[in-house]
Amino acid sequence: MEVVEKKDDVEENELLLDGGFVVPETNSFGQTFRDYNAESERQSSVEQFYRTNHINQTYDFVKKMREEYGVLNRVEMSIWECCELLNEFVDESDPDLDEPQIEHLLQTAEAIRKDYPNEDWLHLTGLIHDLGKVLLHPSFGALPQWAVVGDTFPVGCAFDESVVHHKYFKENPDYNNPAYNTKFGVYSEGCGLNNVLMSWGHDDYMYLVAKENKSTLPSAGLFIIRYHSFYALHRAGAYEHLMNEEDVENLKWLKIFNKYDLYSKSKVRIDVEEVKPYYLSLIKKYFPEKLKW
Repeated sequence: MEVVEKKDDVEENELLLDGGFVVPETNSFGQTFRDYNAESERQSSVEQFYRTNHINQTYDFVKKMREEYGVLNRVEMSIWECCELLNEFVDESDPDLDEPQIEHLLQTAEAIRKDYPNEDWLHLTGLIHDLGKVLLHPSFGALPQWAVVGDTFPVGCAFDESVVHHKYFKENPDYNNPAYNTKFGVYSEGCGLNNVLMSWGHDDYMYLVAKENKSTLPSAGLFIIRYHSFYALHRAGAYEHLMNEEDVENLKWLKIFNKYDLYSKSKVRIDVEEVKPYYLSLIKKYFPEKLKW
């Protein structure tokens, strides 16, 4: 797949992407995006979230969760049913958003659709990228937010300083474990991100759901789902020594996607019923009618 990078024109505090999607200057709280130090009503709770997350996301914990949830034996439902299930939840790790999740899913998908009208797989990826957050639901064990949301990072090797609130990793048991605290840890140079364990959460879970249910989304779509919260990689360039050639190509699409995932979080409302038929047609194209979760 050939990727053509789109240029950003910054004028008068706005980021205008080709096709007309205008990136707002501030998030839902009137703050700049991903500012984890901003004095907002969410700041203290977000920091406490990351402290708990960084202490508990260990190599052994991730292996345990992948084994437990990878069997996909909890629920059978469609993609759209899952979208509706998410309406009950707000992401406590997100300093930019306090809307129900389906609002963000449709904001992201519709923003992408404006600028990339012919890439229907990317529209659908925008819709489903956060569906793994159903792990918060009682039917999925009602996992705590620290085990579902937030920025993701590799486990089994050193925690890079670019990971938000890095200081709290010092309380993680893996921090002082010589098997896990070096640059490569249990991995090797160019091994490919597919062979790297990421902190457990909705990204990896939704990737497993899509893969095991034999979604026909292209490799880039699955890559976006699995690594869209891996900000240390696609914003700071950390962990590139673990990537292979396919990762490098897919990362180009992830960086495009991230603009919409991050900056479409605003108070602009989407008419769900108006756009629903289009997304149902995409779901039918790329997924079975019912999925195992």
